[in-house]
Amino acid sequence: MSEKLFSLLSGIIFGVGLVISGMTNPEKVIGFLSITHNWDASLIFVMGGAILVFAPFFYLMKNKDTSSLGFKINLPQKKGLDKKVLIGSSLFGVGWGLVGLCPGPAVSSIALFEPITLIFLSAMFVGILISKYV
Repeated sequence: MSEKLFSLLSGIIFGVGLVISGMTNPEKVIGFLSITHNWDASLIFVMGGAILVFAPFFYLMKNKDTSSLGFKINLPQKKGLDKKVLIGSSLFGVGWGLVGLCPGPAVSSIALFEPITLIFLSAMFVGILISKYV
């Protein structure tokens, strides 16, 4: 199986998981992030389950150059925090808290044609373009 086809299938499975788990529902995400009001803790189980599945495989693969399917593994080489990481992660967190969307769930929600999702994705792509010049 080609690397691009495997990546596409992995992305589709990931997107379906986001839809099933409720991560594409901005109200559910905001309910999770708003711990002072009616806190919805259900997304902890989604994130915790994902970490439990991912962590052992990451531990096994982090020191390898290729995956078990023979694809090159590209992990960031840079360690530590810098100004760009701190600013970017802060913007990500503020955006996620205000809108209830982050890139994965937003892309998974394209087919719903929700105006907020389309606005979010437009802003995200503008941000990606701008980031090349910062």
